[in-house]
Amino acid sequence: MTVARMLLAAGTLLAGGAIAKAESEQLAVGDTYIVSRDDYSAFRGSHRIYSRMSDGLVQVEYCGRKYWVRYATVAWTELEVEQNYTVRVEYNWGKGWRPICAHPEEQVTLEGLGIYDDPRVIVQNDGSTVKSVNRFAAIRESFRPTTVEDAANTLRGN
Repeated sequence: MTVARMLLAAGTLLAGGAIAKAESEQLAVGDTYIVSRDDYSAFRGSHRIYSRMSDGLVQVEYCGRKYWVRYATVAWTELEVEQNYTVRVEYNWGKGWRPICAHPEEQVTLEGLGIYDDPRVIVQNDGSTVKSVNRFAAIRESFRPTTVEDAANTLRGN
């Protein structure tokens, strides 16, 4: 099996997982997704994007509007475009899907987010190669008492 065929098979499995995930979630009016479609506008897969911050999400901007997405969503978008599929931000208005933003892959990239890993690895690991910071742990650490030695090292530039 050639490398190209192996990558195609892996991409197909990953896309199938995305489709299954999207179908398993209850779609509600008002939900926003990045949707991948083929040349005939047939649905290929989707990833939900959010209008509110939550753990594991990063803030991005598509067509001038702020959203919160997983790193795996950005990686998946790049992989879909690499395979010549069309991706758009689409909104569920209850009677179908309304495209609200074209070419999200040009607006947000892994590189733009400071991630230089292969997008396939990011999708496979659901973004787990990206080190996240727990905000409560960071707050707790900021209130940790400083020893005299730590303060002296800070002043010395150590």
